[in-house]
Amino acid sequence: MNPVLADVVQVSALVVALALVHRPFGDYMARVYTSERHLRAERWLYRAIGADPDAEQRWTAYLRSVLAFSAVSVLLLYVLMRTQDKLPLSLGFAPISPDQAFNTAASFTSNTNWQSYSGESAMSLLTQTAGLAVQNFVSAAVGIAVAVALVRGFARSRTGELGNFWTDLVRGVVRILLPVSFAAAVLLVAAGAVQNFSGPQDVHTISGAVQQLPGGAVASQEAIKDLGTNGGGVYNANSAHPFENPNALSNLLEIFLLLLIPFSLPRTFGRMVGNVRQGYAIVAAMAVIWIAGVIAVTTLEFTHPGAASQAAGGAMEGKETRFGEGASSLFAVSTTMTSTGSVNSFHSSYQGLSGGVLLLGMMLGEIAPGGVGSGLYGMLLMAVVAVFVAGLMVGRTPEYLGKKIGAREIKLAACAILVTPLLVLGLTATAMALPGPIASAANPGPHGFSEVLYAYTSGANNNGSAFAGLDADTTWFNTTIGLAMLFGRFLPMVFVLALAGSLARQAPVPETAGTLRTHRPLFTGLLVGVVTVVAGLTFFPALALGPLAEGLSG
Repeated sequence: MNPVLADVVQVSALVVALALVHRPFGDYMARVYTSERHLRAERWLYRAIGADPDAEQRWTAYLRSVLAFSAVSVLLLYVLMRTQDKLPLSLGFAPISPDQAFNTAASFTSNTNWQSYSGESAMSLLTQTAGLAVQNFVSAAVGIAVAVALVRGFARSRTGELGNFWTDLVRGVVRILLPVSFAAAVLLVAAGAVQNFSGPQDVHTISGAVQQLPGGAVASQEAIKDLGTNGGGVYNANSAHPFENPNALSNLLEIFLLLLIPFSLPRTFGRMVGNVRQGYAIVAAMAVIWIAGVIAVTTLEFTHPGAASQAAGGAMEGKETRFGEGASSLFAVSTTMTSTGSVNSFHSSYQGLSGGVLLLGMMLGEIAPGGVGSGLYGMLLMAVVAVFVAGLMVGRTPEYLGKKIGAREIKLAACAILVTPLLVLGLTATAMALPGPIASAANPGPHGFSEVLYAYTSGANNNGSAFAGLDADTTWFNTTIGLAMLFGRFLPMVFVLALAGSLARQAPVPETAGTLRTHRPLFTGLLVGVVTVVAGLTFFPALALGPLAEGLSG
């Protein structure tokens, strides 16, 4: 089959699969977060943590719970890595250095999963399973919980209560992430992914040499890594490693997993606010941006100039031959637009302009469709800005879902949106001004700048993928990227939950003839435009210095 046609069929199959699960899975998640019934296993967990699952929380209490749980998670994960040599299943590995342990603890707690280490040669089996894999579940559940709290802010009126964080956290893990990831792990094992508790095994090659093959609980971590838009691979090569991603079928399954929850949550949003058409408008905006990114990167990689690229049929450097340009581009766009650090190709090898598209996918705030939970609340923040802009155009007070968007609401939304640009641009400028950090970049000129810009964009937006070529295992990068991940994750949550509390206290505004219909294509187009303009105005100068300069000079 023609490679281009094969890739069109692959993308079409993925879109159809996502469309088929959008309604039932989105409705299921809505029932999970609105049900008054607690499962027996959940009651045991509530008793263990001392939480009352039926007690409602105001936004301040909800936020304190989020921050307290995350702070304890960082501390426990840090201690586990610093003492892994004294614990069972150590495989003889030394403890992780203090700065790298901080970076990794911040990374996995913030749902970033940035890795400045090689997993198969640094982390013990206990650290991988009891530490990193557990955080893959709970950090994803935290993101969904915050998104659900914001949705309740739109759905409720005349109350400051947003639900219970501990109930939302436990239900997200027990009813959504665990069962789906279990089924996905079984499918990955069937496809050829490794799943064991063995250390490195010596094997004899045909030439008589001895090679070590690493083992580990790979399939189970791979499943939640993608489902929870985490991204931290067991192996340094991540999803380019055949033990994590054996073939084209497993590759398509992994892309489906990382898009599953983000593309289904808008349906959950529509159900919870009592208007499913609102959910369709949100998911349509997400889909338009995602499809545009897939088309742009795939086209640029297939038409890459040069004799080698033309002979190979496209830019194959840094890509696995079993996936090719199309499947690699589809994976790269999906992972950078979903806050997932999982990669099946070398992003630094993408040509300048297509690398710029990958960067832009993260700079948009990863809302198309975005991370688990964070994509939905990020897009809803953009929707608040969009209705405010529309209100200014027609000279009336903006409203969204029956709630007035006043000065307080727009300030909170704007503050949440501006956190990551301030972190990315500020830290990138600082690193470029100092001789030590810039020396870590393997390439000079625009590409070296892109490596540093990509690292901080990935960290602050909680993506976790790397442009590669940058030696990030230094005290400077471990510390600053670690701080970027924590501030980039939890500062926006402060503003999101404050916004949710403000909306929940409002009385509903009756719909009139002048009310903007936010479920129609016109609003979807406006929303896409606002997302593009906000990110473009903020990051275009930085993109011009890096990937655009590199692409136009080639």
